[in-house]
Amino acid sequence: MTHEQLLWWQSGIIYQIYPRSFQDSNGDGIGDLQGIIQRLDYLQWLGVTAIWISPIYPSPMADYGYDISDYRGIHPLFGNMDDFDQLLQEAHNRGLRIILDLVPNHTSNQHPWFLESRSSKENPKRDWYIWEDARPDGTPPNNWLSVFGGPAWEWDEQTGQYYYHAFLTEQPDLNWRNPEVQQAMLDVMRFWLDKGVDGFRVDVMWHMVKDKELRDNPVNPDYQVHMATYEQLTPIYSTDQPEVHDLVQQMRAVLDSYGERMMIGEIYLPIQKLMTYYGPDNNGAHLPFNFLLLSMPWDAQKIASAIDEYEHALPQRGWPNWVLGNHDQPRITSRVGIEQARIAAMLLLTLRGTPTIYYGEEIGMRDVPIPPDEVQDPQGLNMPDKNLSRDPARTPMQWDGSEFAGFSATRPWLRLGPQYKRPHVAAQKEDPHSQLHFYKKLIALRQSQPALLVGDYIQVHADHQALAYIREASGAPALLVVLNLSHKPCYLAIQHRTIAGRVLFATDETLEGTAVVNRIQLGGDEGMIVELDEDE
Repeated sequence: MTHEQLLWWQSGIIYQIYPRSFQDSNGDGIGDLQGIIQRLDYLQWLGVTAIWISPIYPSPMADYGYDISDYRGIHPLFGNMDDFDQLLQEAHNRGLRIILDLVPNHTSNQHPWFLESRSSKENPKRDWYIWEDARPDGTPPNNWLSVFGGPAWEWDEQTGQYYYHAFLTEQPDLNWRNPEVQQAMLDVMRFWLDKGVDGFRVDVMWHMVKDKELRDNPVNPDYQVHMATYEQLTPIYSTDQPEVHDLVQQMRAVLDSYGERMMIGEIYLPIQKLMTYYGPDNNGAHLPFNFLLLSMPWDAQKIASAIDEYEHALPQRGWPNWVLGNHDQPRITSRVGIEQARIAAMLLLTLRGTPTIYYGEEIGMRDVPIPPDEVQDPQGLNMPDKNLSRDPARTPMQWDGSEFAGFSATRPWLRLGPQYKRPHVAAQKEDPHSQLHFYKKLIALRQSQPALLVGDYIQVHADHQALAYIREASGAPALLVVLNLSHKPCYLAIQHRTIAGRVLFATDETLEGTAVVNRIQLGGDEGMIVELDEDE
């Protein structure tokens, strides 16, 4: 494949926006669609090509928008449909694609579908959700647990049955075995595709179908006290059922009927199971999200092994993807430290496949400690002793050094970090050596180099400090990427291949343009990209 043959989602860079926290335009302390519109020029300047927006639909906000009460509307907090149409138009005018979050596994308990379903056992929509009788002793139908703590079954006094909710009690799961549910959700997709959205990121795709017999999940032998209570069991019957792939293919068929649209699947599964979501004939999710770098120890050999395993597991024509952070995980800068954040960026933007940047990564935003009385995330509130709140990674974008960081004219819905007056966009835009300029330059390099867009990945070195690999495409210069994942100097003598070239890009800009022959030495927390001589 040449870089001219790539589809937009293969050659592009996705930028995730958590809309509550990106930009507030109306002074209520909560980000909104007009706020995103105000910042489109910044995103275009940065060089990203697609924006994934976390849910903006009407919602009681029990789980901050992942409990949807109307799939075809916009929550007033974020604006209205005119604002959305304007955002779509303004983004497209700048060559930016829009990817919407789709939440097909569950609705809000305030959704009209559920209100009908709950009204009586005879209601035509009763079977749109998962209702079951109690066991003879009155206990829930099985032992399944909620991701957010406690049992996954809620007793409904009015109709005398339990309903299933994989997440909050306010988020009942849809019964995807019902063809009417399938049709309704495919119609939701068509509604947004008709408007012109470019794709969907599908929430908890692997949860969508449950075991028909509702068998008990087995006990997890590896459970430890610090883990979420959900992990006491291994969810082999409540997630990742074989029938889910038929549904994913139905969703893909809808997308394909609209031309060049795409689907990302949120799937937390081991690599071999993750790969099945590409579909048997590459007709499933375009990008089953690869979360390897979210949970890996920051260790060169382990990361090299994981990249190799992932590369070898990909189906033929399966397109890879990488991500360092999202709204559910601690920020990369807090995980690996500010010194390694640039190395992480180089890894993300030079590996083969589509990268996703989480807002604020480009300026080195860190997790913000949220006092217990300010915690908003239900995962944190329901398991207060386990430090599982996702709020620290969802704090407002730091635009400038003003009182509320240029995010809002009033106190934001979540507090800003105490250091926000330093790592913010305005200051970093002025400083050519900042993290923001580092990202911008690295993005521009990635987008201009065929080896980085379409080149093969060839691992050439991994030890206890450094990781090195070559990206190689025919008819274009090959690039050697060398990353020191430690704080100490490292020395590489790459075996089996003569290395000669010049430094194209480096964490230490003074190295750029210098020659490299065979041996490479790097200071702690340093990385470089070497353009190899053509005869090598």
